[in-house]
Amino acid sequence: MKVIIFGATGMVGAGVLRECLLDPEVEQVLTVGRSATHKGSDAQAPKLREIVRADLMDLAPIEGELRGYDACFFCLGMSSVGMSEADYRRVSYELTVAVAETLVRLNPGMTFVYVSGAGTDSSEHGRVMWARVKGATENALLRLPFKGVYMFRPGVIQPLHGVKSKTKLYQFFYDALGPLLTLARRWFPQFVTTTEQVGKAMITVVKRDGGRGVLESVDIDRA
Repeated sequence: MKVIIFGATGMVGAGVLRECLLDPEVEQVLTVGRSATHKGSDAQAPKLREIVRADLMDLAPIEGELRGYDACFFCLGMSSVGMSEADYRRVSYELTVAVAETLVRLNPGMTFVYVSGAGTDSSEHGRVMWARVKGATENALLRLPFKGVYMFRPGVIQPLHGVKSKTKLYQFFYDALGPLLTLARRWFPQFVTTTEQVGKAMITVVKRDGGRGVLESVDIDRA
C-alpha cells in the first residue's frame, strides 16, 4: 500500500511514520506538513518522500503529487487550551475537512484515518468545546465518499521507540510515569495505548478494504 501522513512531526504522527516504514506491505510513504520530519535514519528511508508546505489549506499546487495513494493517516492536532472555539475550529475542523475533500476527489478508493480523541462528542452539542469540534470533524469525514473512513479515539498514548512529544510538559509526564503507563496499558487498555499500537492499527484498518467505524482505545489495541 501507499500512504500519506499529515502531522508526521507530532508524537502520534511520528509513531505512525515509524510503523509504516517498518511494515513490508507499505511500499511508499509521503509525509505532508509545515516542516520536515528529519527523524534520524527515517529521513533517509528509501520509501519515504516529504512535502513541506506552509499553507496546508491550499493543496492545489501539489495535487499531482497526492494521486495514487491507498490511505491517508491524518495525525495533525493541537491543544485547545487558550484558544477560542472559532480559532480551534479553523485548525481542527476546516483544515482537516479541506484536506479530506481534496484527497477524496483525487483518490476515491482511499481509506482515510483521522485521530481525534477519547471523549469526542458526536452530538456536536456538548459543553466541552474541543469535543464538539472534534465531533463535527468526525461527522463531516464520515459523510465523505472514501472507500474507507475510520475515526481513532485514543485516550492516553504512551510514546515508544524514541518518539517524543513536542509539548515539554507532556514529555515530562511520559518520562516520569513511563513504567506506570506500561502497567496501566495491561490493566486498563480502554484508557491507555501506545504510538506503536496506533500505527499498527491504522495499517490494519486499511487492509480491511473499506468500511467505516469509530475506534476507541481498546478497539485500537484489538485492531
